[in-house]
Amino acid sequence: MAEHEHVRVAVIGSGFGGLGAAVRLRREGVTDFVVLERADSVGGTWRDNSYPGCACDVPSHLYSFSFAPNPDWPRAFSGQEHIRAYLERVADVFGLRPHLRFGSEVKLMTWDPHELRWDIETGSGRLTADLVVSATGPLSDPKIPDIPGLDTFPGKVFHSARWDHDYDLKGKRVAMVGTGASAIQIVPAIQPRVGRLTLFQRTPPWVMPRMDRAISGAERWLHQRLPVTTQARRGLLWGIRELQVQAFTKHPGQLGFVEQLAKRNMARAIKDPALRAKLTPDYRIGCKRILLSSEYYPALARPNVDVVASGLAEVRGSTLVAADGSEAEADAIVFGTGFHVTDMPIAERVVGADGRTLAEVWKGGMEALRGASAAGFPNWMTIIGPNTGLGNSSMILMIESQLNYLADFIRQLDVLGGRVALDARPGAVGAWNRRVQERMKRTVWNTGGCTSWYLDGNGRNTTIWPGTTAEFRRATRRVDLMEYEVLRPPAAKAGGGAPESGKHSAAAGTEAAL
Repeated sequence: MAEHEHVRVAVIGSGFGGLGAAVRLRREGVTDFVVLERADSVGGTWRDNSYPGCACDVPSHLYSFSFAPNPDWPRAFSGQEHIRAYLERVADVFGLRPHLRFGSEVKLMTWDPHELRWDIETGSGRLTADLVVSATGPLSDPKIPDIPGLDTFPGKVFHSARWDHDYDLKGKRVAMVGTGASAIQIVPAIQPRVGRLTLFQRTPPWVMPRMDRAISGAERWLHQRLPVTTQARRGLLWGIRELQVQAFTKHPGQLGFVEQLAKRNMARAIKDPALRAKLTPDYRIGCKRILLSSEYYPALARPNVDVVASGLAEVRGSTLVAADGSEAEADAIVFGTGFHVTDMPIAERVVGADGRTLAEVWKGGMEALRGASAAGFPNWMTIIGPNTGLGNSSMILMIESQLNYLADFIRQLDVLGGRVALDARPGAVGAWNRRVQERMKRTVWNTGGCTSWYLDGNGRNTTIWPGTTAEFRRATRRVDLMEYEVLRPPAAKAGGGAPESGKHSAAAGTEAAL
C-alpha cells in the first residue's frame, strides 16, 4: 500500500459482507476502492472458523449470493471448506484481487471534517477515503470469559474460532465450554477421538435434526444446465423461512409445537432421564438460536462424555470447577463462548465528527439508521449492523439488502456532486430504532425467558431484525436524503456552495418506512 494513498471507498473485511460490497461497487462503476483485510486471505468467519465439524446451519443454496449462484454445492448444508472455497471463487470471478490489501488490519479511523474524508491507519500503512464500508462482521472477534485461575492451567487452551490444528486431541481429557452453534458441531466431531470429554453447559440449547444429505450428481447436473432450477430451489428455501417469521416475531406461542418436536428428537438419542433433564431448556424455543444437529445428542450419550449442567467458574491447575461445585480434570480447554457481538471491537477504532469513538456513542446500546449509518459518522456505513441479524434465515439476504442501500448511497453522493458527505440525523436514527425496539417487545427473543447473545449489557436486543427479510429489503431499497444532513467543506459553504438539505425532522418518514 502506498503511503497516504487516497481512494474513494475503503471496505474493511473480506468475508461475505466485504466481498459483496466490493462486487456491488464494481457494478456501480466504482473501481477506486480497496478491501482492507487483517488476515492473509479472504473468507472472514469462514476462514477463521476451521474447527472439526464446522459447517453452516443454513441451506447451501440460500447461503450464497443471488448474483453468484453455485450449482455445485456438494451438500444440502455445506461445510466450512466449501463455503470458503466459494468466497475465493467470488474474489476471482468478479476481479476483486487487485483491490485486496492483506495484512492491513485497521488500527484507527478518524473523520476529517475539513477535508470530508476518513484518515485510516492500518497495519500496512496509512490511507484516506471518501467513504468507509465497515464489513468486519459480528462474528469476527472471539470472546473468552474471564475465568479465575485460567492462567494457571498447564494444558492447552484455545477458542473454537482459533482452533489449534497442531494439537492432537487423541486420548486427551478435553473440556468443552459452551453449548452454542460451534460447540454442538465440535462435540460429535471430537468425541470419538478424545479420552474423555466434559461439556460445561451453562444453558442447554434447543436442538432440531439437521436434514443434511449429499446433493446428487443428477441434481447438480440439472442446476448447471438449467440455472432456473437453482433459482427455484433458493426461492423455495427463502419462502419457507419467510412464513416462519410470524411465529418468532408476533406469535411465540405457536412455537410450542416445535418444542415438542425438539423434545422427541432428544428422547430418541438420550435414554437416561437424568441426562434428558439436564439437556432440556427452560425457555421458549427460538429465544436463543435454534441449533441443528443430528449427531450432538448421540455423542452426549456416549460413555466417554460427561455433561456438567453448570458453567465453568474456576480453574485450579488442571482441575476445572463448575459453578455448582463439581470438578473435572482436563488436558485441554476449548472455549465455544461466542464473539463480541454487541460490543464490536472495531467501534473503538472509529472516531467520528465530534471526536468520540463509535464505542463511546454506542455505550448505551448500538443504534444505526436502517442498520447502516450512525449519527456523527459521515460517509461511514456498516454491513450487518445493529438489528440486522436473523434468527431463522440466511444473513446473505440481509447483506444484499444493505448492498442495495450502499449503492443508492453512492448514487446520492454523485447526484449531489462535488466534495460531499452524508451524516445520519440523530432524529432519524432515534425514530428508526424506537420503532425497531417497539416491534421487538413481543418477539420470542425478548419474551422467551432466556438470556442470549442477542441482548446487550443493558438488556436491549440490538442484534436481531424483528421482521421478514422482504420487509428489510423494502426498507433499504433507497436512501432518503431527508434522514441525512448534507455536509460540504467549510470553504465551500463560506463561498456560497451548495446548502445543506433536509434540515427538518425525518422521524415521521422513518417510522412510516419501517
